[in-house]
Amino acid sequence: MRIGELAGQTGYTAEAIRYYERAGLLPKPARTASNYRQYGPQHLERLQFIRHCRALGIALDAIRTLLAARDAPEQSCGTVNAMLDQHIAQVGQRIAELRALQQQLTHLRGLCGQDLPARDCAILHRLSEKNGCQT
Repeated sequence: MRIGELAGQTGYTAEAIRYYERAGLLPKPARTASNYRQYGPQHLERLQFIRHCRALGIALDAIRTLLAARDAPEQSCGTVNAMLDQHIAQVGQRIAELRALQQQLTHLRGLCGQDLPARDCAILHRLSEKNGCQT
């Protein structure tokens, strides 16, 4: 299949597919006599794998690690487990950061519960202060 057909089946753009080729995540396809890329089922399956990983927020370097493990089915999956443990920890850290941000925003929002002129808005005054975003 050509790149447009592969793009249609995976939801990726042709440019994204070419990017994954350049990044080494997708093997270079064969070329036709007229120099068109010719993709096979293995490309489709690999792009679906990449899409699932990206949906989980997995970075390209980690996807590369997962693909390497997948391409060596006889090896231990210890690197896969370690990579996923690290990703889980990163997600946990991000959740903690987002909760702290939510608390800051909630506190900030609580400063002004009225429909006042902007010059009297406590939120705008707090944001204008040197340490305005810290609670």
